[in-house]
Amino acid sequence: MENNQTNIYMEETNSELVHTYNRFPVVLDHGEGVYLYDTEGNGWTVRVQEGKKYLDFAAGIAVCGLGYSNEEYKTALKNQIDLLTHTSNLYYNTTCGKAAKALLKACEMDKVFFTNSGTEAIEGALKAARKYAYKKGTGRYEFIAMEDSFHGRSMGALSVTGTEHYRTPFEPLIPGVKFAKYNDLDSVKALVSDKTCAIILEALQGEGGITPATDEFMKGLRQICDEEGILLICDEIQCGMGRTGSMFAWQGYGVKPDIMTMAKAIGNGVPVGAFAMTKEVAEYSLEPGDHGTTYGGNPLACAAVAKTLELFEKYDLTAHVREIGAYLTEKLDELVAANDEVLERRGIGLIQGIKVKKPVGEISSEALKEGLLIISAKGNVLRLVPPLVIEKEHVDEMLEILKKVL
Repeated sequence: MENNQTNIYMEETNSELVHTYNRFPVVLDHGEGVYLYDTEGNGWTVRVQEGKKYLDFAAGIAVCGLGYSNEEYKTALKNQIDLLTHTSNLYYNTTCGKAAKALLKACEMDKVFFTNSGTEAIEGALKAARKYAYKKGTGRYEFIAMEDSFHGRSMGALSVTGTEHYRTPFEPLIPGVKFAKYNDLDSVKALVSDKTCAIILEALQGEGGITPATDEFMKGLRQICDEEGILLICDEIQCGMGRTGSMFAWQGYGVKPDIMTMAKAIGNGVPVGAFAMTKEVAEYSLEPGDHGTTYGGNPLACAAVAKTLELFEKYDLTAHVREIGAYLTEKLDELVAANDEVLERRGIGLIQGIKVKKPVGEISSEALKEGLLIISAKGNVLRLVPPLVIEKEHVDEMLEILKKVL
């Protein structure tokens, strides 16, 4: 028997919101560590008083790296709410500079601009690249993006997203974008011209199927950009913030971009994004009046960023991800070898995917009933992006459930 209050939550959402999401039939209420709890309303299992418990291997789509209900994180945000949440960028505040300093240290860039989302970070990065070409007087304006990429759903971000079904209903999009094959340097070289101002890619494609760039591809792109006077933009929105075992995925290749975008885990759930750039790009791109945001860099979001980065360092989460990521890789490889329903493992650290035979939507729904949250990616791939604080016992628990539903 379903809980009436849960039905009310679902009915309110479905009746009042524009239908752009196909939600799983569960109302999540609170979290603790790497587990989430519902409102006792699904009728699938015998529930404990606080609601059904779910092991979370989605982390809000790679957002909640610290998991849920971290006391230090909660205290920092509560304290900031008591002080100030918003003033606008007409004034200085006490947290923005602190957050920027910590983020720049982590990402090894020189200047940063705070946004409210990853999509906004992409928009800012594209504008910075175009403005750089404009100020340099190069006449360049074109972008080379990758097939199967995903950079967001606004018009600019869609323009560089190489997934046709996202793009088609909204065309014509921003002109001057060409798409190369991911991990194919010759495909990129064939598109380079004297009009190319930037190449944009994810160092590990998330939405596109959990596909890491090869070392050769990353280094080759950097060489092309250096030789041709082109900027390299790395989208680190999903694959960044420790998820691959480096703070940002590009660092694992030793290939530094000129501009990079971040969001998701940098605030551990508070809506915040950022794009950062080298000193050279900052000097010759955006100026006062070129770009702005009402909420970006607000005191609350920046308090979240500063505390998140402080806790990443305190817990040495990149080392932890390397350890647990190696264990997850080993166990998933064993699963591929032992189970005919699993065709392939992909990914690095704690951004992993397994290509399966059975429809991923069916598997995700069955896993939910068993108390496991998992999501999908392109190509019938199950995407595993848990909180970075998981332990080996949580990997084992996940696999036990997964084996039941494959």
